[in-house]
Amino acid sequence: LRGLLTRTSVPRDVVDYIVYGTVIQEVKTSNVAREAALGAGFSDKTPAHTVTMACISSNQAMTTGVGMIAAGQCDVVVAGGVELMSDVPIRHSRKMRKTLLTLNRAKSLGQKLSLISKIRPDYFAPELPAVAEFSTSETMGHSADRLAAAFNVSRLEQDEYALRSHTLAKKAQDEGLLQDVVPFKVPGKETVTKDNGIRPSSLEQMGKLKPAFVKPYGTVTAANSSFLTDGASAMLIMSEEKALAMGYKPKAYLR
Repeated sequence: LRGLLTRTSVPRDVVDYIVYGTVIQEVKTSNVAREAALGAGFSDKTPAHTVTMACISSNQAMTTGVGMIAAGQCDVVVAGGVELMSDVPIRHSRKMRKTLLTLNRAKSLGQKLSLISKIRPDYFAPELPAVAEFSTSETMGHSADRLAAAFNVSRLEQDEYALRSHTLAKKAQDEGLLQDVVPFKVPGKETVTKDNGIRPSSLEQMGKLKPAFVKPYGTVTAANSSFLTDGASAMLIMSEEKALAMGYKPKAYLR
């Protein structure tokens, strides 16, 4: 968000609304759009909300912004997405959570000791997060494998497409075309100045990998699917009239 403000010089008070997409939410910052906006110096009078719709969340945030402009509710919207896969929230088991909440309400020492005595070793087993649907327990990797099977998309076709994607991304990066990346200092590590997820390989190397989801017959692998990473994005969305009135040259049109 700060990078967007620097790059565009858009005044903070011109932004009518901020909307962000995310997949795995952190309880402490469940409305991460609002927290990020305040952290970036936007007014507390600028409303913001967060949307979650699996891997299409940030796209949904953008289309929500376009819809608000089309409806005449806003003139200027900032939309984007954010994920922190390297620090996903890991919860206590339900038994442990229930015990701790009850313990918090216990008034006497006797009641507290009684509750503590009921804690068993299996209470400490953590609940690991999964990028999966609650209703079906299916991950998007499984969905992709089913889709590939339904439309007869071969493993080779997927590998070729992935190799093409990474190769073109590397070419664009080498030619200095990916200039929207904002350098970011990661605490304890070097400053990230470019997309580090661009990794061209070879069909031979990719062909050696085993299926990542549906084993042993699936076709989706670690090389031909997206990887889990950290990152954030922000885009400035306006009606064409508003953009031209403010002196901006549109980089893209959303219709």
